Amino acid sequence: MIFGKYGSAFFVSYHVLPMNLLLIEDDAIETMKFQRVLKKIASPHKLMEAKNGEEALELLTSGNQLPDIILLDLNMPRMNGIEFLTKLKQHDQIKYLPTIILTTSENRHDLLECYKVGVAGYVIKPLKFEDYETKIKSVLEYWSNNELVKA
Repeated sequence: MIFGKYGSAFFVSYHVLPMNLLLIEDDAIETMKFQRVLKKIASPHKLMEAKNGEEALELLTSGNQLPDIILLDLNMPRMNGIEFLTKLKQHDQIKYLPTIILTTSENRHDLLECYKVGVAGYVIKPLKFEDYETKIKSVLEYWSNNELVKA
């Protein structure tokens, strides 16, 4: 955010390279919130969705186009985020995909376990939508400026 001559704030537009995103989230409200952010920021990114780790692994190993980054919730049924991340990192074809945790968990054990397994980032979801939007926009801008292994 930049402040203009008279103290009013405005945003500078950045060129964002389109990415394929995989959101792994079991909560429909959180998924809609993420979709709302993408729409609000006029995101050029393509979004794929999975409701749990098992569904995500099936999608990733199906032979279809792979995502550039994965956004992963921790607390999910069937296979939680840490279990998914562990399986992902054991798979030769997909272990390189950058995975960013999006969670409400401030549990230090979760944080340490994720980094130990090989997560690329750990983002705590704020309660206020505006703060959530700012964090998601920052994550997407950061990763769109990285050299990613394109599928």
